[in-house]
Amino acid sequence: MNIAKNMEIIFVAATVLAAATTFATAADTSVAPVAPAAKVAVSTAKMQVVTVTAKRLTAAEKAAL
Repeated sequence: MNIAKNMEIIFVAATVLAAATTFATAADTSVAPVAPAAKVAVSTAKMQVVTVTAKRLTAAEKAAL
């Protein structure tokens, strides 16, 4: 069997399996709800910024590396 000739049916079969799996694992509404997620506090403080400064290596220092 030549796989290249049957790629369309392989794709369709994979899509059908993915769709069936999606419906089979969908959340059930009859289950008791889980506790709500914690709320995240929003701060109005400025974002911290890190600045890195260093001297450039000379040609002799680069050659030593």
